[in-house]
Amino acid sequence: MLISSAFAQTAPAAQSGGGDLMTTLTGMLPLVLMFVVLYFVMIRPQMKRQKEHRAMIDALAKGDEVATAGGLLGKVTRLSEGTLHVEISNGVEVQLQRSAVVQVLPKGTIK
Repeated sequence: MLISSAFAQTAPAAQSGGGDLMTTLTGMLPLVLMFVVLYFVMIRPQMKRQKEHRAMIDALAKGDEVATAGGLLGKVTRLSEGTLHVEISNGVEVQLQRSAVVQVLPKGTIK
């Protein structure tokens, strides 16, 4: 066999019974603390950003100047439920999904 008999004989015997409740709670404490820290450091800020982005998308109106995830800058000309039309140059209009808008720019940014 791969395990020597001397090594196998020195292994501690398994405890019988339920064990101490305090030892169990102390062993789980670092795991619980990691989840709490993970929530406040990663999950909660991401949820906040998603909520702000959704509010920005819902507040879009005709005439707003926007920047898209693809780097396009333009003025919103038409809105529908899931898409919007953005004029990127005189007479050039593209149709985008609302979620592609990354930022609403201040009025007069695009000349």
